[in-house]
Amino acid sequence: MASSEGFLTDEQREMMKVATENAVTSQKPHSSLLSEYMHKPSAPAAAGKAYGGSNAVKHRRSHAGKSVRAKKDGCGGKGNWGKLIDMDADYQIDRNDPNYDSGEEPFELVGATVSDPLDDYKKAVASIIDEYFSTGDVDVAAADLIELGSSEYHPYFIKRLVSVSMDRHDKEKEMASVLLSSLYTDVINPNHIRDGFVLLLESADDFVVDIPDAVNVLALFLARAVVDDILPPAFLPRASKALPVSSKGYQVVQTAEKSYLSAAHHAELVERRWGGMTRTSVEEVKKKIADILKEYMETGDAYEACRCIRELGVSFFHHEVVKRALISGMESDAAEPLVLNLLKEAASENLISSSQMVKGFSRLRESLDDLALDIPSAKSKFDSIVPKAISGGWLDASFSDPSGENGRQQMEDEKLKRFKEEVVTIIHEYFNSDDIPELIRSLEDLGAPEYNPIFLKKLVTLALDRKNREKEMASVLLSSLHIEMFTTEDVADGFVMLLESAEDTALDILDASNELALFLARAVIDDVLAPYSLEEISSRLPPNSSGTETVKMARSLIFARHAGERLLRCWGGGTGWAVEDAKDKILNLLEEYESSGLVSEACKCIHELGMPFFNHEVVKKALVMAMEKKKDKIVLELLQESFGEGLITTNQMTKGFTRVKDGLEDLALDIPNAKEKFSEYVEHAKKNGWVSSSFVTSLTEDAKLM
Repeated sequence: MASSEGFLTDEQREMMKVATENAVTSQKPHSSLLSEYMHKPSAPAAAGKAYGGSNAVKHRRSHAGKSVRAKKDGCGGKGNWGKLIDMDADYQIDRNDPNYDSGEEPFELVGATVSDPLDDYKKAVASIIDEYFSTGDVDVAAADLIELGSSEYHPYFIKRLVSVSMDRHDKEKEMASVLLSSLYTDVINPNHIRDGFVLLLESADDFVVDIPDAVNVLALFLARAVVDDILPPAFLPRASKALPVSSKGYQVVQTAEKSYLSAAHHAELVERRWGGMTRTSVEEVKKKIADILKEYMETGDAYEACRCIRELGVSFFHHEVVKRALISGMESDAAEPLVLNLLKEAASENLISSSQMVKGFSRLRESLDDLALDIPSAKSKFDSIVPKAISGGWLDASFSDPSGENGRQQMEDEKLKRFKEEVVTIIHEYFNSDDIPELIRSLEDLGAPEYNPIFLKKLVTLALDRKNREKEMASVLLSSLHIEMFTTEDVADGFVMLLESAEDTALDILDASNELALFLARAVIDDVLAPYSLEEISSRLPPNSSGTETVKMARSLIFARHAGERLLRCWGGGTGWAVEDAKDKILNLLEEYESSGLVSEACKCIHELGMPFFNHEVVKKALVMAMEKKKDKIVLELLQESFGEGLITTNQMTKGFTRVKDGLEDLALDIPNAKEKFSEYVEHAKKNGWVSSSFVTSLTEDAKLM
């Protein structure tokens, strides 16, 4: 066997030495046995000492009669052969040497990664949450969480669930609240629910970096937990005492307590804030579906059954309708034609989407073995139903070959084709009704957020060929969608698609390039796109193309003098008004509110203006009125109610405060204490979570500079 001298390099020996020292000085040994081993006293004799235990230095006499200190281990020196195996610093292992031994090669120390149970848990729950948001099946999510175990980590599940839904649509927020209510006591104990919300409050400062309205959203989750009886009301004052007053978590608690839980009829308002299932559990939905199908089997009225399914308001759960209907059709030969007729009708009305239909069939196919125990002919009946559904056009043909690439591509193409057809109808209805909330609901029902850029392209393209009223409506809609549904990336991608096809559009619409430049510039003015987004859009277009020229034109429009006013007036107001008309209407409603004091009526008038992108003007004029007429109390009440109802968003509130701040020097000429008053309003806004954290930070930096 090779000597141990050749096993390690000097660097590796040093690594082992450090590792040993670290192990010995570790405060928490891996086991009591290891602890005992590391503290064992040294042996009485060391290898390098004389046999007698003396530390005396060995000497030898040279031939010249001089006393010379012997080399280490008694070997070496001039005229000496050295020890038996002597390796100096220049020694190299020769693999061609007949006596070569691979055991002498230095080996590499490889650090082993120790798995952290908490990290493994977090990865597992991430997939559970994503699957739940896709399926809406509370039972499956609960079963997966129970199977995962590690109940001591459930607070992290709550934190993950809420934080993921905060950055999604209202549907996911509602689903998260419903899941928490369903898991309470049965799967997650009350203490873990409490600890999960503590983690969320402690992380609130981090959330606001990525989610501007995180304080408001988290406050609503907190209020919903209290309304759903999964958190005691006493949690709020205790949390307020424990959190620093300057933290975002403290603002969350204050907003939940004062804005949501103190309002009249707060329980009903909080429950309906995100719409969706309105606290209906999955079991209740399943029971309602069963009742609808039972009644349909008795009456055969497909129209009434479709109406009842639509009223459930659970479009993401329609796969359950498909599955249960198919099972009903298998149980009786007489019921099969009724079931096929119902599903065909639901598909033709776009009530049940293609993806939900495929999902329902897939779920049934996965459970056929169990179903065959009760219905022996289940497999053969299922195999006979699938071709009928495909030939009827209400089940995608790729279902028969779900693993094939062609099937998937065909399914995706069909989905995109249907999406384009449906959004054209939705946009035409919007141009006729001017009903933004209804359009948003229709888009959510389609359930295809990946096609948001295509919707934007279709919206602007249709508006280009219409009058100024529709162009203005399209810009207003983009502003609202950016707040509610679309990300900045969706908007940028949509404009890239528009500009890539600008030359084709110009064949049908002569002034298309100028109009597209106005749309692009207006998106920047309305804070839908940031100015630097134009550079990104331009970089994604071919150089010297019609699209890049349009971007340059938009940039020149934005940086022109009085660009904001001009671009806001380019097509008139949200309902055909000019900007000055809108300002007059805002001033009139504020004066009427001052005399009547009716907050609800004032909020109704703001809503009827139909200009959500212009609500910052309401904020600005309200604050100026409070300064001039010393009406602080009623103005702050109006802003609080508007914010609480979601009428004025954080973005618009921040923009309004910013515009007042920019005009403070001029205001101070007429109102000497304008700056002091504004500081009071800002403090009130910070406490109630009205304005973004970036605005507060900018004010703090300005104060330091002064």
